[in-house]
Amino acid sequence: MTDRWKPSATVAAIIEQDGKFLLVEEHTPEGLRINNPAGHLDEGETLVQGCQRETLEETRYLFTPTHLVGVYMSRSQRAANGTEDAQDVTYLRFAFAGTLGALLPERQLDTGIVRTLWLTPDEIRASAARHRSPLVLQCMEDYLSGQRFPLDLIHTDASVITLGAA
Repeated sequence: MTDRWKPSATVAAIIEQDGKFLLVEEHTPEGLRINNPAGHLDEGETLVQGCQRETLEETRYLFTPTHLVGVYMSRSQRAANGTEDAQDVTYLRFAFAGTLGALLPERQLDTGIVRTLWLTPDEIRASAARHRSPLVLQCMEDYLSGQRFPLDLIHTDASVITLGAA
């Protein structure tokens, strides 16, 4: 029997305030890149909880998702180097819009995050070569076009939380 292919589930926050979007600058194997506050879904958490956690860890801001902007897939391939094997990863991203809460300045930014940035849509478009993924721009463009879906589109069975807590 062969291994079943499994995309990596990720969550991302699309946060706009006063015409600018909150992004992070982070260290990656490809160098310093710009990304939405985003990361991998942890076992035992809902998509909304994962987005709240990742946003706090990467920006120090509380965030309350209010809408699903979209569900996205992308693929990243990285050649082997002296310390790592080649990687071919497909990401399944759930992007959320919502309400930005308080900044908690006493918190440390997550490992690898250099700083947060507030950029205009034109600045984001102009920096596309530095984006961690093509989804950074796509999620922003979808948000700007008014794409929003209610959170009740997402159903999380109780087993996700109860079995994850065992």
